[in-house]
Amino acid sequence: MRRITIFAKGNVDLHDSLHSFRLNNVVVWNGINAALRTLKPGVTARIRHETFTRSDALLASDGQAPEALAARNLQLGAYPLASQFSDAVFQADPDAFVLSIQADVTTGLMRSKRDAYLFYPSDSATWSDDDRAWLRSEFSYTELLRPDESANYFLTMIERIQRVSDAPILIYNLSAYSPGDDLHCYQFVGEVISSRIKRFNNHLIDISEQTGVSIVDVDRVVAGHGAEALKSDVMHLSGRGYELVSREVVRILDDIGLI
Repeated sequence: MRRITIFAKGNVDLHDSLHSFRLNNVVVWNGINAALRTLKPGVTARIRHETFTRSDALLASDGQAPEALAARNLQLGAYPLASQFSDAVFQADPDAFVLSIQADVTTGLMRSKRDAYLFYPSDSATWSDDDRAWLRSEFSYTELLRPDESANYFLTMIERIQRVSDAPILIYNLSAYSPGDDLHCYQFVGEVISSRIKRFNNHLIDISEQTGVSIVDVDRVVAGHGAEALKSDVMHLSGRGYELVSREVVRILDDIGLI
């Protein structure tokens, strides 16, 4: 039996395809090991997963949460301070890294007015009135990243990872299919999520060309097997969708010689 370790820095797309996907407290897809059992018997994977707020925030992290945040004991759900301010991805040496562009596509962050650090106030609707007032007073909203900004940050992230590890790096793109989106003319519409995803996906191709990282082409996998049946909304897949993406990860790891 051979065991590989995967460091997965990302959100629901990585967790639900590689670790497990639960629906109504029932395990619908049991992660990459379920795929390995059928595709590569004798190989198992240990998934080390951390949530990911955004590439610019990750690059600015030094592994320590700011004292002002730590002192408030905020309830942050899936985005605890230990994950938000972790720099472990730049120090680890697993058998493979798996990243995703999802956070850069979708997440707006808050910036400290005093110290300029970035922060994701996850689950802030459940906070006390005092904590919410503190957030409004001490932080300002930052705009979503542009695709070119994100690409530059990802290039820096990849370079930092490759300084300490020669493990392969895989990066998920996103399915651009948006249920209910039937636009045919974009004049005066502004940016919509489907076109935003396509721009980020195209930049990821350039990143792969420059660095040699592998793209987990979620867009192709989902389109090839029927996006309407595999997506519950623009960001979430069905259990079958996560299974197909997980099997694609196994195919890539096999193709590059890791398994």
